[in-house]
Amino acid sequence: MSEGKQPSLTKELREAEKYDSDSKMRTYTGLMEKIITVICIAWAGVLMYYNSIGSMEAILLRAYTLGFLFLLAFLLFPATKKSSGTRRLPTIWDIICVILALSSIVYFISIYETFAREWGGFHRSDWNYIFGAIATIMLFEASRRVVGISLSIIAALFLAYVFAGPYMPGTFSHGGFTITRVIDTMFWGAQGIYGIALGVFTTFVFMFVLFGAFLKNSGFTDFINNMALTVAGRTAGGPAKVSVIGSGFMGMVNGSAVGNTVTTGAVTIPLMKKTGYKPHFAGAVEAVSSTGGLFAPPVMGAAGFIMAEFVGVPYTTVMLAALIPALLYFITVFMVVHFEAKRIGLTGLSKENIPPALGVIKEKGHLIVPLIVLVYLLVSGTTPTYAAVFALLATVAASFVRKSTRMNVKVIIQSIEDGCKAAISVGIACAIVGIIVGAVTLTSLGLVVGNNILHLAGGSLLLAGFFTMVISIIMGMGVPATASYIIVATVSAPLLVELGAPVLVAHMFAFFYAALSNITPPVALASYAASGIAGASPNKVSLTAVRLGITGFIIPFFFLYNPVLLFDGASYTRSIIAMVTAIIGVIALSGGLQGWLITKASYIQRIVLFFSAFLLVTPTIFFDVFGIALLIGVGIWQKIKPYKTKTTESRSPETAI
Repeated sequence: MSEGKQPSLTKELREAEKYDSDSKMRTYTGLMEKIITVICIAWAGVLMYYNSIGSMEAILLRAYTLGFLFLLAFLLFPATKKSSGTRRLPTIWDIICVILALSSIVYFISIYETFAREWGGFHRSDWNYIFGAIATIMLFEASRRVVGISLSIIAALFLAYVFAGPYMPGTFSHGGFTITRVIDTMFWGAQGIYGIALGVFTTFVFMFVLFGAFLKNSGFTDFINNMALTVAGRTAGGPAKVSVIGSGFMGMVNGSAVGNTVTTGAVTIPLMKKTGYKPHFAGAVEAVSSTGGLFAPPVMGAAGFIMAEFVGVPYTTVMLAALIPALLYFITVFMVVHFEAKRIGLTGLSKENIPPALGVIKEKGHLIVPLIVLVYLLVSGTTPTYAAVFALLATVAASFVRKSTRMNVKVIIQSIEDGCKAAISVGIACAIVGIIVGAVTLTSLGLVVGNNILHLAGGSLLLAGFFTMVISIIMGMGVPATASYIIVATVSAPLLVELGAPVLVAHMFAFFYAALSNITPPVALASYAASGIAGASPNKVSLTAVRLGITGFIIPFFFLYNPVLLFDGASYTRSIIAMVTAIIGVIALSGGLQGWLITKASYIQRIVLFFSAFLLVTPTIFFDVFGIALLIGVGIWQKIKPYKTKTTESRSPETAI
């Protein structure tokens, strides 16, 4: 890109960053900058110690975590746009919020042992309720600043429902609860703010976010991008394939669809546009690839760890279950960009723009060691927490292999700070979702909604799945995928189980659609972020992203009826056979979507390709054989009688305008 166009890209990046919560952070100069660093080091130190060799009651460790979240949220995230940017000191309102929030946490920690053991869980002081109310109000303010207004409104509606029960119609009516009962549930028990979501964040998610920051600062991102270039850079539409591979790998590490879109998209989207892809298509490819990282093992989004707790299975079981659907998702996106490149006559990058593979491996190949360590430890049965800690240490150790990647003290401190800052939005989301879960627990709303959906579905698993998909997408509008998944898993997943779906399958079903809400209009945060960089219409990017990620919307219904695609209740042999045929199926699906297989496909050929894809993704031997026969038939048809079309001149990045 020429220097003359650089300001335009900067403007586009600023537009994209509006949708990334981390970009809202203010920066400090002078003493406050050092104080923030010290707070981050202290937080990381506390959680690393107590998650590895130390011992503390779970709810107290969650309280310490919430205290650090409050402190960093109010110091780093401005209350208004006016107080954003670079500052020397926080505002008066920030300081008041810090004092109120921390006083409630300090009170909780100091009195909890007495409350739980000597008072038997009964409140003998009104201060318990006062500080509980203060903490709840401050959590709403922190959520508004960090996560955005959408999740705060949803949590407020659930909280209001707790009090408004006597005034609600029909089956949604309940007796209502006193404010003291609500505060007791939300703040003093393990069913509200200090519930499973914040617990999983404290134990697992924080460590993986920290590991991701270390991996990124070691130079792993450059290694992945360069390897992607060597693998796919010279093929048709190479830059788009680099985006799929690079964004997918980085999405597995950072667990944020929007953050990944902004960071990797700043490089890949302009390159795709330069190659010849239309702006809305380039933005959609990046958004879809970054979103897929949320459910791609080995390091899935925070919801993956929460799912393991909800379902009561090891994280490795969740990781294995997500393997085939994630693989199918990325193969679809990869083949769609390949067929699109063929259709519009794009070539790859020239040889001089491709780094030599051996050189890339020699320079930074050692940085893959931490991921190998992580996967080995997870598969061998080590807890995710220990696996993350050892993988983090392996990252530092591996970086010393070469001087160019060596992580000195300054880089290590920066990694700790980056990791803590990246964890704030996830942690606050997990905390306020606890209010939603607490409200559902108190009012039995999950049972009520489930019964209503069951009535509407008429006992049909297909219709119940459809309603669950709709709820997941609606709840995911402007809300982190983790929060959306928890809400839907609490309300709708039990219904799918009641209708015969295995527990893991029901939760994976809800998780997929919660993650895909990042690209689903009308509110698609990853697509909107990509559109800002691409300079394209947000709605056009969103609609294109849905088309590219269509496999993600289809596959959950297949594994809902046949869990073989999740390695659930089936032999590995059956699952692998189903995976191979499904891969062939999504290639056929990609060809049908783009109208290209060997050459341009006619409308009839596209219909046959879609039908072939449906048959191949359905894990049945007869359907598989029939589907492969149809696919081969289309290929032979195109060889014998190519579809007549105007010749498209091949374009390369060097000739594209």
